[in-house]
Formats: sequence, C-alpha cells, structure tokens
Amino acid sequence: MQHRLTALLIASCLTLSACLTPLVAPENVSRGDFRTIEKYISELVDREMSDHEITGISIALIDDQKIIWQKGFGFADLENRIPATPETIYRAGSISKVFTAAATMQLAEQGKIDIDQPLVKALPAFSIKTRFPDAAPVTPRNVMTHHSGLPSNYYRGLFVRNPEPFEVVLDEIRDEYLSTPPNTVFSYSNLGMALLGASVEKVSGQAFNEYMGQHFFQPLGMNRSSFASRAVTKAYDHNKPIEVFSLRDMPAANLLSNVVDLSQFVKMQFAEGRSGKQQILLPETTREMVRVQNANFPLTFDSYVGLGWLLSGIQVPGAGRVASHGGSLPDSHSMMSILPDHKLGVVILSNSATSASSVSKIASESLRLMLEAKTGIRPLPKTTVRAEERDPSEEELSFFNGHFDTLVGLVNVSSESGKINVDAVGHQFQLVPHVDGQLSLKYKLLGLMPVRVGVFEHIRLSTATINGRQIIIGKLGGETQIFGEKLRPAPIPESFKKLVGKYEIIDKNDGPTPDKILLKEEYGQLVGELSFPEKPELLLRIAFQPVSENEAITAGLGSGRGDTLRVIKKDGEDRLAYSGLLLRKILN
Repeated sequence: MQHRLTALLIASCLTLSACLTPLVAPENVSRGDFRTIEKYISELVDREMSDHEITGISIALIDDQKIIWQKGFGFADLENRIPATPETIYRAGSISKVFTAAATMQLAEQGKIDIDQPLVKALPAFSIKTRFPDAAPVTPRNVMTHHSGLPSNYYRGLFVRNPEPFEVVLDEIRDEYLSTPPNTVFSYSNLGMALLGASVEKVSGQAFNEYMGQHFFQPLGMNRSSFASRAVTKAYDHNKPIEVFSLRDMPAANLLSNVVDLSQFVKMQFAEGRSGKQQILLPETTREMVRVQNANFPLTFDSYVGLGWLLSGIQVPGAGRVASHGGSLPDSHSMMSILPDHKLGVVILSNSATSASSVSKIASESLRLMLEAKTGIRPLPKTTVRAEERDPSEEELSFFNGHFDTLVGLVNVSSESGKINVDAVGHQFQLVPHVDGQLSLKYKLLGLMPVRVGVFEHIRLSTATINGRQIIIGKLGGETQIFGEKLRPAPIPESFKKLVGKYEIIDKNDGPTPDKILLKEEYGQLVGELSFPEKPELLLRIAFQPVSENEAITAGLGSGRGDTLRVIKKDGEDRLAYSGLLLRKILN
C-alpha cells in the first residue's frame, strides 16, 4: 500500500529532479474562512497536477457533518474530454482496508467475531505453517494493525487482468509460512486483509461485496460505491492512458468510490457511528479504531496504527491524532485523512500513476489550514535544523560496512575510505554523520562528488540494536519507521549454490511481473535481482538468508520480508518456488 520514505527515495534515485518553487500558503486564516482555503488548495492542486502530469483529481473537505467544499480537477477521461467531478468514480485502493476493518468490528459488536481470539475461530479454513511455535496467534486484531506476521502478499495471481476469487488464498497459503512472529513488527499485508474479508463472509453468510453493500454503502447513502473484482475506471501515467489491472485481494484494495460517498463514511466516524437515524457502528467501536494499538510493541519507533486506520504518515502539527489511509496502486493513488479530535477530514482520489506524493501533500495542507479556520490553531512550520557535520566515528565506520536490507532493496555500504559510501538502486550516495547523532544523505554526482539534493534535506537516519538486530531508523518530518537492517552473512547450502543463475517464471500471470530473475552469490550473501519491463531503469535486489538445505527467507524486517524461497523437485529437475510462483532455470 505504500510508505512515503520508500516512494521518496525511489523517485529521487530515478529522477533527482530540481526542487520547484513552492506555493506560498496563506499567512493566516480567519475563523470560518474556508474560502481562502479553497482558493489556495485549488492553486496547490493545479500546481501538483502540472508538475507531476496528473490527469484527474477530485477532492472533498469535511467539517463534522458537512462537506464544506468538493471539486474535480482535470479529466476523468482525457481521450473523450470528460472532466473530473466530485462524483467521478476512482479506484480507492487501500482505503478499502478501513472498510474491511469496519465490517469486522461491526460483526464483533454482534458477538460473531472475537478480534482477540485466533483467526481460525472465525475462519476455520485458515491454515499456514510457522517457524515460531511459541509466538502469539494470528488474530483479527493484529491483522487489522498489520502486526499479524502474515506474508505481505501471495504473489501468484495477485495483480492480473482477470483475477480469481480472493478466497482462493485460503487453499494457496497452506504450504506457506508466517513471515514474522505476530505482534512484533509492522508488516503491511494485503493477504491479511483478504483473509479478514473471508472471515466476514464466513460469519455473516454473505459474499463480501454483498455484505458491504447492505451494511455500509446502502445505509450510508454511498450509492455509487462498490467492491468489485475488476476495476472499470480509466488510468493514466504522465497523461498517457495505461492498462488497468485488478488486484485479486478485493477486501484489501478493490473499492470503487467517489469523494462524495467517502465523505459519508467520514461523517459517520465523526458522529460516533451514526448516519441519520441509523447506528452503523457503536461509539466505542469508532473510538477504538482510531486508538493506538501498537504502542508497546518492540519495533514500533513511533510508527503507530489503529484498527484499519494508520496513525502516522500525514503530519498536522498541533492537531492531536491524525488518522489516515492512502490507496496506492501502480495506476492511481488516493488519500482519506481525518483529525478525530476536531472532526475535520479530507478525501482525495486520483486516476494517475504519478500522483503518489501529491495526494499526501494536498491532504496535509488541507487539514492544516482547516484546523486553523475552525479552531484558530496555527501550527508553526517545521524547519529542518541541520546540526554541524562531523567525521564518522570508528563505531559508525564499523556499523556501516556491509550489506543492508532497506526500503529500496538490498544496499551495499562501504566505509573503507573513512567515509560512508552507499550504492542503492543503481545510484551512489554518502551518509554524513552530524554532531546530534543523526545522519543525512548526500547524492554523489557522477558517482564522485557528494552534493546536497533538496529532496533529501528532511531525511534523517539513526541506528539502534534490538534483540541483537542492527537496525537503521528513518525519519522524514515527524514520521519514523524502520528503514533497514544490517545483514549477517550466513552459510549458503550447496543445494542453493548449484541453483545460482537466471530464471524465468513458469505460467506467468497476465499482469505486470519481473521479466528477469537472477540468483547469485555476492560477498557471502544469496542475492536475487529482479528487473521489470515497465520500469527498465529499476533493478530490485533482495537478499535471501538460508534457514535449511531447501528453504531461504527474504532478509530484513517489515513488509515483504521473511517470505520463503523453496527448492523443490518438479519434472525431474530442481526448481524454485516463491509465494506460489514457480521458477525454472534458463541457459541465458
């Protein structure tokens, strides 16, 4: 679904574009002066659409039970010159997860699901292997907080033209493993939400999309919203039409909606579960969904989550709690964000692959100005105070020397020169220590000269050792999360060494998949390299750590880590199996 540090770093590495002159926000907003906000946000949307070649955006601003402004920008259908409006239907992406969590909580209110009991009680068909026999069980609660330990995705058939029913994952994952012990680390899981949707079906006796229509969309007046197995909207990349693929895991990402309908859900949240004369959720349920659930987990690092809602990511200083959920698909992006303590909200939907950073920026600016107009609270703009640079210490030179799994894949770091040099996604950087203990990034121009690039100015890194794991913590503004982990070389079994080489996927999906997979040994690590025909400039590198003669797991912490690569016998030859994908070695 998608982390801002990841998106920022990948985009920066691929483009390294110069910073454009920002718009100047209003110096002050008088109480109730939403007109000034509308004017500024309209200018901001226009600027973002121009700078990032975004085709269409719709937005709605909500103050308690009123939509105070709604507007469409650009085009819903560029070829036929159909303008975007507040009623335009978009792919809402992972905003779906808030609705799936709400459905789970609605059934919990009725005693049909206990969110703190093992998931298998609500979904008896659920079964997955584990390497953590003494760990806590997978429960609906830790699925909703993305601390279930389930793999992030089951890749076979995940993103295709014609997806299978999402319930097939129940049978498919029986031979897969949990990636981490439950209740330890945030690991965003579409698979988990698919299983939660299957639980809704099982205990309610209704198909998931039917349940959502009857119990949420109809009573909330969300007349143009639906969960659909196939997307029917148009999408664009740099104002060029692109094919829309569908995600199999409907409860995780297949909501179709508009900003008018999604505003109805926001208003219900502000009304403590009521919509008109109907009580959709109990007041205590709406409060619990925006309460921090992971405050005491060992690897939280201030990256908080509620039930379905994320409680970090969108920054509005002085606002108290900020709950949000974005929806990031390869072809489009969205954002729904609220200030529960002030009953202010914003919904932004777009139809463009290039809008990822824009929807977050527009959301935070909208909420910041709305807060001032409603309460008089004017947060002081945060400025990055850069402490004086210094030379790396011996401890830092030792720590930053080796292989690291990071948000942008496997990274090589060398400190032999007395400086900390980083090779990531085909570009070179330098990590620079400061006297406050933080580290910043410089881009190495032409791979030689370290220079500051504006896009990295707000990123700060630090280190921590927890339970023997050497971790890099990343901070962007007020958002903190695990950025990476130092990897320790592990012996590579002969069964894997003899399989080093190039691979193809047997029976490939009809959706976007890697076209080349290279398995190799590099400095004592088993490394996989994946390239994508859609992004030839992007090379994704993954480290695998063997755990037996025929199994290895993706190294690191967090989403997409801990997944199992297996050596299997098929048709008389050794092959590799990964998340339902079967790989066959090729000669060249």
